[in-house]
Amino acid sequence: MDQELIKKCTGVAQKWLDSPLYDDETKAEVKAMLESDDKTALIDAFYQSLEFGTGGLRGIMGAGTNRMNKYIVGMATQGFANYINKAFPEGGKSVVVGHDCRNNGRMYAESVAAIFSANGIKAYLFESLRPTPEISFAIRQLGAVAGVNVTASHNPKEYNGYKAYWADGAQVLAPHDKGIIDEVNKVSIEDVKFEANWDLIQIIGGEMDYDYMSAVKEAMVDQDVILRQKDLNIVYSAMHGTGRVIVPLCLRSWGFQNINVVPEQMVVDGNFPTVVSPNPENAEAMTLGMKLGTKLNADLVVATDPDADRLAIVCRDPQGQWTIINGNQTAMMFVYYIIKNKKALGTLQPSDFLVKTIVTTEVIAEMAKKEGVELRDCYTGFKWIAREIALSEGKQKYIGGGEESFGFLPYDKVRDKDAPASICLICEIAAWAKDQGKTLYDLLMDIYKEYGFSYEHTINVTKPGKSGADEIKHMMADFRGEKAPKEIAGSKVILTKDYQALTQMDSDGNISPLDMPAKSNVLQWFCQDGTKISVRPSGTEPKIKFYCEVKGTIGCAKCYPTEIQKAKSKVEDIKQSLGL
Repeated sequence: MDQELIKKCTGVAQKWLDSPLYDDETKAEVKAMLESDDKTALIDAFYQSLEFGTGGLRGIMGAGTNRMNKYIVGMATQGFANYINKAFPEGGKSVVVGHDCRNNGRMYAESVAAIFSANGIKAYLFESLRPTPEISFAIRQLGAVAGVNVTASHNPKEYNGYKAYWADGAQVLAPHDKGIIDEVNKVSIEDVKFEANWDLIQIIGGEMDYDYMSAVKEAMVDQDVILRQKDLNIVYSAMHGTGRVIVPLCLRSWGFQNINVVPEQMVVDGNFPTVVSPNPENAEAMTLGMKLGTKLNADLVVATDPDADRLAIVCRDPQGQWTIINGNQTAMMFVYYIIKNKKALGTLQPSDFLVKTIVTTEVIAEMAKKEGVELRDCYTGFKWIAREIALSEGKQKYIGGGEESFGFLPYDKVRDKDAPASICLICEIAAWAKDQGKTLYDLLMDIYKEYGFSYEHTINVTKPGKSGADEIKHMMADFRGEKAPKEIAGSKVILTKDYQALTQMDSDGNISPLDMPAKSNVLQWFCQDGTKISVRPSGTEPKIKFYCEVKGTIGCAKCYPTEIQKAKSKVEDIKQSLGL
């Protein structure tokens, strides 16, 4: 073990012990790390400061500079407040503060509100946990200049986080992201104003819920579909989080009358006792929902992650078995329905546009091209989708956008992923399918037959701690250098896109620029057989992600299992080619 690193971490930890600014509980945790013979925990907690990135903070909760705790949250908020006061030197400005169900979430949110108020900024603090999209909505609804949501989204229970929003209700982008980071990096613990000015803290709740629910109804495409199928049998799980009240209410406001909830997962609990991980991407998290769905003979099972920005969908296959719809398929269904039904109703305008992220399935691009609807590609993360909406505000109408990681935004009242609105819309889509004697599964097969089949699979390579972070850096450097693939799984790489260099190179070595708004540490390889591989380090977790998309053809629903098996075999070949 690196003795110099141990010495450095010991010095930083000792300062925490010696300072009167840290509480006894924190000091006891630090002391235990210092006294342990195994210095791994000490190093992981103190080898760096938890980075305030362009999306805010996210990390494991605990004592240390590299952990989520009230002191790190405090310094981040003080820096954010400093930036806001410089950007808006006049008085009367406000921010919105919310949190989800995670352990310590309320404490962190109250600390955030207190610090903003101590810096002369009014804080609208939600009375209790609320969905991420409602925080985004409230910022614009209240005319706030910024916002903070305390959440770690779908991460394991050990994590918490801090999402920073700007006046448009979207997570911060340039130039504000860098400006906030600069201010946060200037702050020391001695600078933080922890004492609240209670005159500048206002508790909000029910009235905003009503306004948000009213806004969600604007995502509806065809009310008549719902009226015809109002008894659609829906099972919903809140995954112990923030959707537990608002989602059933939204569904009822749309006209659905047969809504059943998974009782064990409607209990607010940051330990997520009924799941291994509260991530809708994990099939295991949907087990209880499917069990109830079977008991009640439900048409579909839906769920939200803890902060209710992502959704999960389970439908029945031709044999009546439950099938989980993945994130790419979810986005495909939304886009398909929005285009088809708006066309049928005569409400689709020539200037309407859709957005997807660069790692999301190319079937959506084929769909938009064939139907004559503008589609824009952007970076991963809904702040980039929000940017596209903002660029066209007042000129073109945004009608939907999504990404492969189970997030979709079907309207322009929110500027982040919106699971309550998306769940209402997917239930409308299921009702539309049922009108035709079909299920969501049948609808998916229709899409594949009309626009081409693709199989998407994400390979997550987890590398925890400092050594893991270093290894991920080396992997990306190698892929840009001597290990850059010329072929993948037997198919020639015909185009390489490097979003860090903002260049693309064809198989003949010709280089041209990429038109993107910023640099991003992402590589993409497009192969002759239609395979697309995207690789990027996660911005919120200690992992590097490989997004694989494999092409195929489906002539009928019976072909689907065979094509899936062929595609899975191809993914194994891809893993071998890339040394994974």
